[in-house]
Amino acid sequence: MEQATTHGEFRRTVTLLDATMVVAGIMIGSGIFIVSADIARTVGAAGWLLVVWLITGVLTLIGALSYGELAAMFPTAGGQYIYLREAYNPLIAFLYGWTFFLVIQTGSIAAVAVAFAKFTAVLFPIFSETNILVRVGVVQISMAHVLAIAVIVILTWLNTRGIQLGTLVQNIFTFGKIGSLIALIALAFIGYNHEAIEKNLATFWDAQTVRITAEGKLVVTTLSGIGLIIALAVAQVGSLFSSDGWNNITFAASEVVRPQRTIPLALGLGTVIVTVLYLLVNVAYIVTLPVQGVPSGASPMEQGIQFAAADRVGAAAAEVMFPGIGAALMAILIMISTFGCDNGMILAGARCYYAMAQDGLFFASVGQLNRMGAPATALWVQAAWSSLLCLSGRYSDLLDYVVFAVLLFYVLTVAGIFILRWRKPDVPRPVKAIGYPLLPALYILATAFICVVLLIEKPNYTYPGLGIVFAGVPVYYLWQALLRKRHTEVIRKPNG
Repeated sequence: MEQATTHGEFRRTVTLLDATMVVAGIMIGSGIFIVSADIARTVGAAGWLLVVWLITGVLTLIGALSYGELAAMFPTAGGQYIYLREAYNPLIAFLYGWTFFLVIQTGSIAAVAVAFAKFTAVLFPIFSETNILVRVGVVQISMAHVLAIAVIVILTWLNTRGIQLGTLVQNIFTFGKIGSLIALIALAFIGYNHEAIEKNLATFWDAQTVRITAEGKLVVTTLSGIGLIIALAVAQVGSLFSSDGWNNITFAASEVVRPQRTIPLALGLGTVIVTVLYLLVNVAYIVTLPVQGVPSGASPMEQGIQFAAADRVGAAAAEVMFPGIGAALMAILIMISTFGCDNGMILAGARCYYAMAQDGLFFASVGQLNRMGAPATALWVQAAWSSLLCLSGRYSDLLDYVVFAVLLFYVLTVAGIFILRWRKPDVPRPVKAIGYPLLPALYILATAFICVVLLIEKPNYTYPGLGIVFAGVPVYYLWQALLRKRHTEVIRKPNG
């Protein structure tokens, strides 16, 4: 479909380096510093902790390489939304775009912005969540909310100035966070903790799930066989979500130089870089802290990875390596990481809504570009909703709900490769999915298995997530009805 604009046009200025930094920069947020605690409670041993991250890395890489074929086929703004529309129909694409706008992207932007504010408060307590400015009933506005919204607004404004400024900011902060992670890994390996290593080696493959009852009792369950397989699948929730966002570069395809080549390469390079970093970061945790611990522990060593304070494993490891200043150093690293992550999501997300508007499935103004070639209205609409989610305080719950939906849409998109090869065999494919049909099929089966396990094991999260997705069905048909009515009125008006 021709992507007409009102004021400007997209400019192809995004290079391979820029695109790779978008992929890596969005993937690396705050999750890598936190979710290993929950994974450790789910699988209970250093070896299985690494296996969880390795599975995530392999699945993510297969998914990214599979998307390369789709990105080369449809090198236009909209990315995954376009792929779903072409492989299935406008309804499926709308349901993705609806969920993407309502929760997936905007909820992630809100959550990452609030994470930035929380860790800023470590250095500057004035931005603490307990520093309440306004309280109206159950609604509270703290300095953390103000800072989070300020970050969203500033980054949104920067991205309305054009894609070149947006990618410049992305490059600076992604290089900063990658360099900081490499430094953290190197320092952990140099100053490794003998006690932590001995404890972890002694229980390296002792899989177990630990949980705390309502009475505060610690319950340990040994895992093996199918129980271990289910635990590995459940543990993927945190690691997969921490590795999510790699697909965002596809939304900006209309601004990428030689997109048929650049986007597949960026997807592959970005996911490999992050996968290797994530594995090494977790090895750094293991050589610094024991995996197993107790919630009542008085120190990071006693709490272990499993019960790091507030699940902040990165901060606990830094405190062991740098007593007294570790928390501040980790706060600075996470501030850099979350700022860059939010910039990438803000930059990319608006291009999806732009494509929806071009199809008549969002407000027409969202499908316009400003004189700098940026979808400014889409950016500000995204900022407004993300800011409201910040204030609602419900973004974390909503993100838990849509993890299942995110995986489901990934399955549908990769399955779209098979459908499009059958339905549109003559469409040029400058790049083909590596390992087709085996690797894409493996991705579909593995991710679908995780979805089924989540449906069974975490129904309180998965079913509300499905509810959010399917709530878009009546919205889609209502929107179509309004479009038909408007079209009829336009046709009749000249004869009026």
